[in-house]
Formats: sequence, structure tokens, C-alpha cells
Amino acid sequence: MADTKEHVSNQPQGTAPMSVGGNRNAKNCPLGPDGKRGWSFGLFDCFARCGLCCWAVWCPCVVYGKNRQRLRSLQNQGTPLPGGGERYDGHCCVYGAINVATGHARALQIHIREQVRERYGIHGGPIEDCVTSWFCLVCALTQERREIELEENSF
Repeated sequence: MADTKEHVSNQPQGTAPMSVGGNRNAKNCPLGPDGKRGWSFGLFDCFARCGLCCWAVWCPCVVYGKNRQRLRSLQNQGTPLPGGGERYDGHCCVYGAINVATGHARALQIHIREQVRERYGIHGGPIEDCVTSWFCLVCALTQERREIELEENSF
């Protein structure tokens, strides 16, 4: 009886994992040797988005809350938040209450800045996040929102 076994020379190949999410470097900012990059927009580019900048001046709690909602949606669902999120959510209210009571709501914003930096592979660290959030809150909130929007717009 002849040997009827066939020899398989190629093994089946796995398929590439499905990628969820948008482009986290939509402006193709150059990466440094550490694999990190700078922000897509400078800190003082906040004035290029006057409407957003005004919201950050007069209602930073709203910008903070929406940034947080939008970032969470990208992190947890891998998709932009439909409608851009609620204007007044619980986190917005907590931020506003802490700000009215103590004036130190910026401490909440530092954590969101760190998460944005980590998600997009941006240079920086906790001290820089703290100083930027404390002394340049309006520009920091605007810069973070614009970074999140770049990813959302790439879907």
C-alpha cells in the first residue's frame, strides 16, 4: 500500500488583530527616540479655538467634564462619544463644587491630563502636568480637548 499522507509545508497564518480606535497621532508628529512625541498643538494655541477657549475660561468644569467623558469613551469603547457627551454631568458638578468651595479643582484636571498624555504617547510627566494644569488651566483644557478631537475625527 502506498503512503498517501501529504506533507504540509506551510502552516496556517493567524489574522491580524482587529484594531479599534482612531489615529492617535493624526498630525503625524515626529516620535523621539523614546517613542514619544510632542503635543499636536502648542499650549498657547488655545486662542485658535476661541469658542472652546471661552468655555474653558468661564466654565472650566464643563470642558473638564466633557474631556473626561470623551476620553473614557475612547478608552472603554474604542469609539467617539456620540454627540460629544453631556454638558453637565456628575464630574462637571463635582469639579464646580470643589472649585467654588476650595478653588483647587485643578487637582482633578491633572489626572485627566496625565491620561491624555499616556494615551497619545506625549512627552511629559506628573510635575509638568501639575504645573501646566495649575498655572495654565484654560490652555491645558483646550490643548487636551483638541488632542482628543483629533483622534475622534480620524474615525
